[in-house]
Amino acid sequence: MTAAPRSFLFLLGSARTGGNTEALARAAAEHLAPGTSQRWIHLGELGLPPFTDRRHTGDGITPFAEGAEQIVQDATLAATDIVIASPLYWYSVSGPVKNYLDHWSGWLRVPGLDFKARMAGRRLWGVTVRGDHDPAAAVPLAGTLRLTAEYLKMDWRGVLLGYGSRPGDVDRDESARAAAKTFFDGARAETPDILY
Repeated sequence: MTAAPRSFLFLLGSARTGGNTEALARAAAEHLAPGTSQRWIHLGELGLPPFTDRRHTGDGITPFAEGAEQIVQDATLAATDIVIASPLYWYSVSGPVKNYLDHWSGWLRVPGLDFKARMAGRRLWGVTVRGDHDPAAAVPLAGTLRLTAEYLKMDWRGVLLGYGSRPGDVDRDESARAAAKTFFDGARAETPDILY
C-alpha cells in the first residue's frame, strides 16, 4: 500500500513579508521531495476577521465560514502537514497565528464539519526565529503548538528554531540552516519540541 501524497500548508504569521521566519521556512521547504504540494498563506495579508467566541451565545453553534475564514479553513482541511511559521513575539506565537488558532475553537462547533476528527493524524510543525540569545525563550511557543496538536490528536513534529533580529540575520545562523535541510524528513523516534 502506498502512502497518500503529502500536502503542506505554510501559514506565515509575521507582521511583515520576507522576514527571518519566512526565510527559514522556505529554506526547509526547499528540501521537500520534488512534487510535494505546498500552499503558502500570509495570515496578515489574508484579512482573517477576529475570532468571535459563540459558545455561550444562542445555540453555541459556529456558522459556516465565509470569505477569508473559508479560504484558510479549506486550506487547513486539505493539508496533510500544517506548518505554523511564526516569529517569536513576546515568547509565543504572533497575533495573526493566535487568531487563526482561535478560529479552530469555532470550527470545532460547525455542524457537520467534524473538524477534530478530520485533524487527527495530520502533522503539525512549527518554524520560528527568535531575537533572544537564549533558545529557551521559544519554549512557550513550542508548548502552545504541542498542546494544540495533542488536543486534536495530531502528530506533533517540533519547532525549527533560528536566531535573528534584523532582516537577513537567519541566513547567518548556520545551525538553523543545517537543521532546515532535514526538518521535514521522515519520522523521528523521539520528537523534541525544539530543533536547533
